[in-house]
Amino acid sequence: MLVPDDEMLCHQLATTFDHVAQSDLRWTERVVMYGFDTSGEVSVMTGLARYPNRNVMDAYAMVTIGGKQARVVRLATEFTAPRASLDSWTVGPYTYAVTEPLLGTRATLGGNEHGLSLHLDFRGSFPAYEQTPAFHRSRGRVREDARRYYQNGVVTGWIELDGRRIDIDPEQWWFGRDHSWGVRHGPGGGSLDEGPGLPPVEVPDGVLYYMGIFQFDDRLVHFAQRETSTGQRWQFEGEVLYPLATGQAPTPIIDVEHELTFEPDLRVISGGTFTVHQADRTSTTLEVQPTCRFWPGLAGYNEYRGYASGMWRGPAFSDGFTVDLTDLDQIGPVSLLSETLCTVRMGDRVGHGLVEMVCVGNYPRYGYTGW
Repeated sequence: MLVPDDEMLCHQLATTFDHVAQSDLRWTERVVMYGFDTSGEVSVMTGLARYPNRNVMDAYAMVTIGGKQARVVRLATEFTAPRASLDSWTVGPYTYAVTEPLLGTRATLGGNEHGLSLHLDFRGSFPAYEQTPAFHRSRGRVREDARRYYQNGVVTGWIELDGRRIDIDPEQWWFGRDHSWGVRHGPGGGSLDEGPGLPPVEVPDGVLYYMGIFQFDDRLVHFAQRETSTGQRWQFEGEVLYPLATGQAPTPIIDVEHELTFEPDLRVISGGTFTVHQADRTSTTLEVQPTCRFWPGLAGYNEYRGYASGMWRGPAFSDGFTVDLTDLDQIGPVSLLSETLCTVRMGDRVGHGLVEMVCVGNYPRYGYTGW
């Protein structure tokens, strides 16, 4: 069936854009924008995802205030819903648009009954950069086959919460985005039920995954690593990038060591250091101090309050709610994936950034035994 995207000169298969090349129900394409006021008072995460094999497209916006309260709006429609233009996607009052390829994006959430609206304009200060391809099999099935790219830059716009308008000062905000596609597993649609008759997944005795995106005036340090319970690395990526205006090529990172501390009640970091070893044989230590956090599971990365991203809810689903982030009973069910926004020190440089983390099961080095 023809869809608006078929107007573009970017076909890679002898078929139409209404479907992808495989029928895996987990196949997802997702865009995310995220950032925070470096004082830690306000943070925002918002995005949109499509599930062509489920006929679902959904969106969300989540704003946290003072690290104590999160306001969430979640929306869903059918993937085959009409499109107004080739450079934007709409779910109810939410629109995501590409304003300049690999440089600019915009997210807007119009007026709605949930009391949260926003307008965010992003423009890259650093180049968009690719994630190392992720491909993993388990018990005869592809567990993950996905690509992603990230970009950091400047955001302008506003957030409105129950009539209170928060104007964004781009000089005071750290902001980034990512775009991923493929077969996923875990939070974000990959954990949705695919039906009976499948073998149970392999459960390791423990896993630590962490990603750092740390921005300074003259560079962006990015790395991600997945480890077994004994610290054996099974996926890694990393590079140091420089502002677009410099035209400087990135410097690869070949290894990262960590010395972290954790909060007493949740497996999220309370501080620590990452030592980064670059391909030019130099090493740098980054000290991170958490400023605030947000929890993607509240917005749909996990099933929460009867809904998760990718679930079909017809052509016009919408809900909204407020979460007390100090209540462990509310946060516990979504605490698998955490996003810790940080102040970062690298020698005499001070920057800001994000530590994304999953730490489950056995990890004796940090005192964790069992699930």
